[in-house]
Amino acid sequence: MGNAYLEKVLNDVSKKNSNEPEFVQAVDEVLSTLEKVIDKHPEYQKIAMLERVVEPERLVSFRVPWVDDKGQVQVNRGYRVQFNGVLGPYKGGLRFHPSVNQSIMKFLAFEQIFKNALTCLPIGGGKGGSDFDPKGKSDDEIMRFCQSFMNELQRHIGADVDVPAGDIGVGAREIGYLFGQYRKIKNIYEAGVLTGKGLDYGGSLARKEATGYGLIYFMREMLKANGRTIKGKTVSVSGSGNVAIYACEKAQEYGANVVAMSDSNGCIYAPNGIKLDVVKEIKEEQRLRIKEYLKYDSSAQYFETTDRPKIWEIKVDIALPCATQNEIDLESAKKLVANGVMAVGEGANMPTNKEAIEYFLSNNVLLAPAKAANAGGVATSALEMSQNSMRYFWTFDEVNEKLDRIMTNIFEQCQKAAQEYGLGTNYVAGANIAAFRKIAKAMRSQGII
Repeated sequence: MGNAYLEKVLNDVSKKNSNEPEFVQAVDEVLSTLEKVIDKHPEYQKIAMLERVVEPERLVSFRVPWVDDKGQVQVNRGYRVQFNGVLGPYKGGLRFHPSVNQSIMKFLAFEQIFKNALTCLPIGGGKGGSDFDPKGKSDDEIMRFCQSFMNELQRHIGADVDVPAGDIGVGAREIGYLFGQYRKIKNIYEAGVLTGKGLDYGGSLARKEATGYGLIYFMREMLKANGRTIKGKTVSVSGSGNVAIYACEKAQEYGANVVAMSDSNGCIYAPNGIKLDVVKEIKEEQRLRIKEYLKYDSSAQYFETTDRPKIWEIKVDIALPCATQNEIDLESAKKLVANGVMAVGEGANMPTNKEAIEYFLSNNVLLAPAKAANAGGVATSALEMSQNSMRYFWTFDEVNEKLDRIMTNIFEQCQKAAQEYGLGTNYVAGANIAAFRKIAKAMRSQGII
């Protein structure tokens, strides 16, 4: 970095958080794109703008004891990071996965600040979760864990304070158990305290589809702005959860040929096109591994994951990483570019590491950054909050139309910021700049807090 202030802040973050590589990576990715903005606003150093942006307002860690079906007491660790509430109540998902630790929680919460700012909806940034693994657990075990988790979490959340949602390992089932325990403890029907709820008790239509659909809406706008289209392109989608499934669905609707999907064990390659109804059956109903797809499509192949995901070795026009953080490294990026990829859309949070991002940009690959491209989920969560406040609901088409407008506006913000600072089609920097300026302006207005 050429700016001494930026360099100092990043060095301080690295020293203070030396055991949190994901968080340091997320901060580095943002700060490295803000040099021109900081040069334009030297007053930010005097008021420690960046130092405040990179430090959570509040971080809660707590014990979660629960009893398994054998009567054995198990203990997990829970987190909630309330990173920045300058734009509204803290908003961000809960992740239940054995990989969860403080570094991952802080990186996700930090990303969430910028993502939420880009929606232009009144929500701040936060994230939470636990190292609990729902896989292989019975419904009763998951219910008991969720109830214990909420026994502590309820102290820190509220419709106008902090509104969690789902993430990896937390779907409608888990949200239901969490909401039920919150309602019992608080003795109040506060529908807006959690989003991603079931449709029978305050959930929003199109919420399940929102992140995946939103990714494709952003991709559509990015390609259109560069004289291209999704129609007729071959696409790979990593993952097979909500984001991947509904990104695949919308891409197919727009005429793309989605040829690959994956899970943590490996990927399927179906050159004639993924049969999405089969994937939905395997993943949403049977809760089995993606390899089961081979039973339904004799032309499909399966590649087991070894040192890195095999899905990025498949020749495609568009790659959509929708699984988890850092799934595309430099070697995977090189293989994608060598195979002629023209665009990458990040459906997961920080799925591409910094070296891979730089390689894509230097090879003229259009890159839709996660904090912009996957903002559809949290945007629709905010729409769910609005419906809860009104005690009313919108139709699927009404919510989907609002989502489309929000994602189009997010792309336009990224494009405008990139052009204003002479960054061409670097939408990664454009997203960071557009979001940071909104956050910084609000923080400056509200004083040193």
